[in-house]
Amino acid sequence: MLGNALLVALREIRRNLLRSFLTVLGIVIGVAAVITMVTLGNGATQMVSDQISSLGSNLLMVRPGQRMGPRDGARPPNFKLADIEALRLQLSGVKAVAPAVSRTSTLVAGNNNWSSVVNGTTNDYFIAGNWKLAAGREFNEDEEKAGKAVCVIGNTVRKQLFGSQNPVGAQLRVKNFSCEIVGLLASKGQGAMGMDQDDVVVMPIATVQRRITGDTDVSTILVSLRDSARTAQVMKQINALLRERRRLAENEDDNFNVMDTKQIADTLSGTIRTMTGLLGAVAAVSLLVGGIGIMNIMLVSVRERTREIGIRLAIGALEREVLLQFLIEAVVLSGFGGLIGIAIALAACVGLAALMHMPFLFSPSINLTAFVFSAAIGIIFGYFPARRAAHLDPIEALRHE
Repeated sequence: MLGNALLVALREIRRNLLRSFLTVLGIVIGVAAVITMVTLGNGATQMVSDQISSLGSNLLMVRPGQRMGPRDGARPPNFKLADIEALRLQLSGVKAVAPAVSRTSTLVAGNNNWSSVVNGTTNDYFIAGNWKLAAGREFNEDEEKAGKAVCVIGNTVRKQLFGSQNPVGAQLRVKNFSCEIVGLLASKGQGAMGMDQDDVVVMPIATVQRRITGDTDVSTILVSLRDSARTAQVMKQINALLRERRRLAENEDDNFNVMDTKQIADTLSGTIRTMTGLLGAVAAVSLLVGGIGIMNIMLVSVRERTREIGIRLAIGALEREVLLQFLIEAVVLSGFGGLIGIAIALAACVGLAALMHMPFLFSPSINLTAFVFSAAIGIIFGYFPARRAAHLDPIEALRHE
């Protein structure tokens, strides 16, 4: 009986092909929109997590002031190298503690020039930031202590100034002095907030302080934790130690902040998931609109086929058979719409993910859920027209023109 009902449903859909397509268009758009929004949202969440993780594993960032961005009032004092040494010696569960001083400078190599970020730091920076070398070496102890003019460059700087050549051993002019390139960083790609992590030059901190900044201040401290370390406990130790070194009274607020990159990643990912859920819910409204369209066209179909229904009932067809016939037609329409919507969504997701440079994460669960929901829409909105057809009076139906 089900097979016969399905064949009749397909015949009726083919008889009014354009009308059937316009009927399921709402379902197609709804399913495609829901899957696309959720899939791209999952990709964006994964991309943010990867970008934050690329900054370094188990990484804490310590900065002056209570918050990032513009500050009102007096500028909080920066850190000193003695603070970094104290953190390195007194913290437990720490893998590396690296100072960082950043300035944007113009770089010149031969006839090429490029503006990039120059970071003054120590070799611990490569450990904290999870950096690998593609060529060359890190700084040696004498270069760090004496503040010699040596540097390690990122892949973007290499492309802009040296093309495909190996830059190790070449001279790079930074502001008014030249430095020797001793290493090339392995590429990391885009980082948090859309920054290019490879657009960087790393120098010994003494070199940057003496030749670029002209002071001994440290604007950022990077603290990399061991896998076994408890982040909350280390943050508490950092807070207590820096309050003591910065001579803050008990009633004074901290004039520095300690940020856990994992918490930042979790916060951003949670925000994206919330927005994805909201967008998915808005897109799902079109599924309801599609369901209303199916109900409307099924009511029209019942009216057009009233005499046919009367004949079937008069020759012995049961009410449940008529109800099942129209219910199957509604489910077939919505099911076709769901399948077409899934195909469109997958094509859109692949294209948009490549265009937006984010990972494409195929989720079988969301595709199956969207299809089941579209079929359920057919059952829910097709039931009333089917019930109306099943309860027609055969005598009145036969009189219908």
